[in-house]
Amino acid sequence: MKPVLKTAAEALHGLLSEGMTICVGGFGLCGIPERLIDAIEASGVRNLTVVSNNAGVDGIGLGRLLRSRQIKKMIASYVGENKEFARQYLDGELEVEFCPQGTLAERCRAGGAGIPGFYTKTGVGTQVAEGKEVREFDGELYLLERSIFADLSLVKAWRVDEAGNTVFRKTARNFNQPMATASHMTVVEAEEIVPIGTIDPDAVHLPGVFVKRIVQGAASEHVEFRTVRPRPAVVAAEETL
Repeated sequence: MKPVLKTAAEALHGLLSEGMTICVGGFGLCGIPERLIDAIEASGVRNLTVVSNNAGVDGIGLGRLLRSRQIKKMIASYVGENKEFARQYLDGELEVEFCPQGTLAERCRAGGAGIPGFYTKTGVGTQVAEGKEVREFDGELYLLERSIFADLSLVKAWRVDEAGNTVFRKTARNFNQPMATASHMTVVEAEEIVPIGTIDPDAVHLPGVFVKRIVQGAASEHVEFRTVRPRPAVVAAEETL
């Protein structure tokens, strides 16, 4: 049985410290542990290094921690539509380590598997390779990338049982699974918390051995971009009749 906490603040109690490194699951606004991120903002902890594909959007998700200046460094693959992220980076207020998306996922997966580093062709001959070892294998150049292993991981699940066995729903599987394994302590924010035995073992994406604490979450209602097609003139005319 894993501790099931009532609030995100309780789930993070005793886990946060100045200057720590945190892996955060999600992709854009899909599969982000929003309540746990809000609890970090409320805690006031600062000088954080955050590992995440991106940083949400302005004022939502990790965008809140950028706005409150609690993040010192981002290890990410995408700035995207987060204007505050871009502004802080361009103004030299935020340290950013850009990492190709697949490489970032593999760095976290490798960290969780106890692999200190790996070679990849991605980034060879670009700014990504600056300061890194480049080695030749079978006539091809490869770049050495170090794995990532953080102090804390925060992930968002669709369903988790009381033993911590976790299921991520559809696109929310993205970075959540590799991030969850790449730290000393993983906290799962879940839409549904169910009794042990409810989840088919074959459906488990993250075994409970990786999970230390669980907190009740909610389905995200945010939409990054709302895109609609204009109504056909015929339909619009018929609706006025």
